Amino acid sequence: MPGIDFFSNASQSAAPATQTSFTDPSTGVYSNPRLDPKNYLEGPLSVNAATRLRQMLARPGIVVAPGICDGISARVALETGFECLYQSGAATTASRLGQPDLAIATMNDFVGAAQMVCAINPSTPVIADADTGFGGPINVARTVTQYARAGVAGLHIEDQVQTKRCGHLMGKQVVSREEFLTRIRAAVIARDSIPGGSDFVIIGRTDSAQVLGMEEALTRLRLAADVGADVCFIEGVKTAELLKDTVAALAPKPVLVNVISGGLTPSFTYHEAERMGAKIIIFSLVSCVAMAHGVREAMRSLKKTGTDFSTAKGLDPKAFFEVVGLNEVVEFDKMAGGSAFEVV
Repeated sequence: MPGIDFFSNASQSAAPATQTSFTDPSTGVYSNPRLDPKNYLEGPLSVNAATRLRQMLARPGIVVAPGICDGISARVALETGFECLYQSGAATTASRLGQPDLAIATMNDFVGAAQMVCAINPSTPVIADADTGFGGPINVARTVTQYARAGVAGLHIEDQVQTKRCGHLMGKQVVSREEFLTRIRAAVIARDSIPGGSDFVIIGRTDSAQVLGMEEALTRLRLAADVGADVCFIEGVKTAELLKDTVAALAPKPVLVNVISGGLTPSFTYHEAERMGAKIIIFSLVSCVAMAHGVREAMRSLKKTGTDFSTAKGLDPKAFFEVVGLNEVVEFDKMAGGSAFEVV
């Protein structure tokens, strides 16, 4: 039964009917006083990742989220000092399946990746790509609850057709406005149905700018905000002027910008994006593109020289394991009274 994915027990299966209390029946506009940004302005940053993300969105400064594709890239991003991570759909599909971003990965692929990444540092917000929500309204709702259970702080759902593709490829097709809004409503209802009151962030993404024009893209995001999207994301903003116009048109909703080197959007720095008013910037392929270059170089060197000595650059096994948490494991074992790792 669908209710099993929404609620902790079957007796709560009628709960969705009560969620319309956040939507004005005469206007269809969503308003949840508990999630007002003003409620997140004061106090220390929460250890709950979703709450922390809302605090970061409510307070000054741009949220910079580098794209990660696996445990190593997540560890390195955290080591570098990034305070938010982005689980890119393209990077996840490439790293887990060795496939291009063409709607090949499933919800389970994405949730499995998220469970691992979010467990590394549960207080660090992870924003995750959720493609089209992986189906109709009930599938979208299931996606939200599964992502939230995995520890994800927020996700974005887009208006491409189910056989979607990377937002920076050509030939995209989008669904109708109403189908897009149905996806956003389903995500919001599912979030509001999580017992205890979830702070999970819903990001509405449109790919319609390249298909139907910027005016339609802005209209879709205004409507998505009306039905409860917390953040607005236009894929493929092609100029700085368009980004500024987007921010102004959607204010006061926060705007997310996606930068991919060589993609449709210019390679803005996060300082530039902040000056233009963007609230979140993601660098979707920063880790997996660098990984492709690095692994390609290492493999070619091994093939040519017969050894990996030069490409290791002095990173011996212990030093490598320290990158992925060796010292934390050793210290935890010691605190618990273990002795298995006294010498490593």
